[in-house]
Amino acid sequence: MSTNLNFVIDQVGKDKGIDRKVIIEALEQAVLTASRKKYGHQGEIEVHYNEEIGEVELFQFKQVVEEVLDPSTEISLEEAKELDSEVQAGDSLGVKLNTDFGRIGAQTAKQVIIQKVRDAERDNVYNEFKDRKGDLVSGTVQRMEKGNLYVNIGRAEAVLLSKEQIPGEVYRQGERIRAYILDVQKNAKGPQVFLSRTHPGFLIKLFEMEVPEISEGVIKIISAAREPGERAKISVYSSNRDVDPVGACVGMKGSRVQNVVQELRGERIDIIPWSQDQAKYVCNALAPAKVSRVYIDEENRHMEVVVADDQLSLSIGKKGQNVRLTSKLTGWKIDIKSESKMEKISGEILESFKGLPHIGDVGSRVLYNEGFRSLQELGEADPEELAKVLGTEKGKAAEIVQIALRMAQTKGVEEGVPESPQPVEEHGLDPVERIEGVGEKLAEILKDHGFHNIRDILKSDVEKLSGLPGIGAKKADKLIRSAKQFIEGNHP
Repeated sequence: MSTNLNFVIDQVGKDKGIDRKVIIEALEQAVLTASRKKYGHQGEIEVHYNEEIGEVELFQFKQVVEEVLDPSTEISLEEAKELDSEVQAGDSLGVKLNTDFGRIGAQTAKQVIIQKVRDAERDNVYNEFKDRKGDLVSGTVQRMEKGNLYVNIGRAEAVLLSKEQIPGEVYRQGERIRAYILDVQKNAKGPQVFLSRTHPGFLIKLFEMEVPEISEGVIKIISAAREPGERAKISVYSSNRDVDPVGACVGMKGSRVQNVVQELRGERIDIIPWSQDQAKYVCNALAPAKVSRVYIDEENRHMEVVVADDQLSLSIGKKGQNVRLTSKLTGWKIDIKSESKMEKISGEILESFKGLPHIGDVGSRVLYNEGFRSLQELGEADPEELAKVLGTEKGKAAEIVQIALRMAQTKGVEEGVPESPQPVEEHGLDPVERIEGVGEKLAEILKDHGFHNIRDILKSDVEKLSGLPGIGAKKADKLIRSAKQFIEGNHP
């Protein structure tokens, strides 16, 4: 340890990218660990790295006494004065120890240093990538294991899981690929960087690279939706009226979008102009299909889209792909109907409304246009609001609501829906002891956990019941089946 270590520390720090302080701490820890093997755990031992001479110094602190009783923790005043002339009895004096620990000690020190340096390297890699989630990264394919691809991305090895690979892609060892940093995790083996080529963010980042107007902030990508390897939709918006966001993303003769398509191995990309008008936005996203009408349910974020009969298959897309991607892109639940089907449905609804008092052809159409689609919905309406919609008196509106509800219930009975669930409800309130196989002890456990009657059992599931003391999955399943049998036996 007498060799000047400053050069070694600087060289290791440069090669490994590790802070000088971390390496010095590793050296000090290594010497301290080795010293414990040679000198044991008696006495207070401290390690200090001397920058001037480039050496790790080891000191054992001993109590200065007149008469030494324990040489491992005490030093005589006479001997102490040879080291420090000003020392006095009762002081604590640091005695420099020999740092030549022999072969075993040196091996121990080496292992500690290697481990500390390795830990520092891992921390550096984690700190480098933890803030890069959502970035693009390029790397070289190293190997394939169980369908997962391992990629060298510089100071780290990243993994592209099979589920994050574009279907049909083939990767060769040594090939350079680009991917999206999905997550960075820290575990016992070191930092793990997870990549993705299927995430919508990958598509967005590729467009950011290809379209300068996006990085300049003139064009903004609002949303993206993908079915990797097949089709994708991306919605864009321009803050400058003179800049066409779709045209900018497509590029001259389609050059920009083609570069992205090539990276995604031929994935078809629809570029959609975003609109603050959500109906228009959805219509844009359904292109190339042409939309006739749109009915909006703001509360449930649901849209009913009507298209011409010859546009139905185009709007839905192959295996529902077009409407599915549109729903993902816009965040709206979309139900597409053809003109003929909608006409038939609307005719039936309008006929049912005409059977109500104070409502004629005009009133039925007004209710339909206001979003009422059934007698049940009308029966749940607020009379005061309905009066405003129809332009009638509140008393008449209340009568309409009352009769609509009664007609809806009558219709439900005619269609085989029980008029009233009271018998089931009545027997559902029976105590749990009525269930076959439930004894006093089991009933007490059930009631302690909030299951007081048969209805409580029916409202639960196997997972919840099996979590109770002494009730496994089989017993929980049997309880639920017995509760159902009890209800069915009392309500044929």
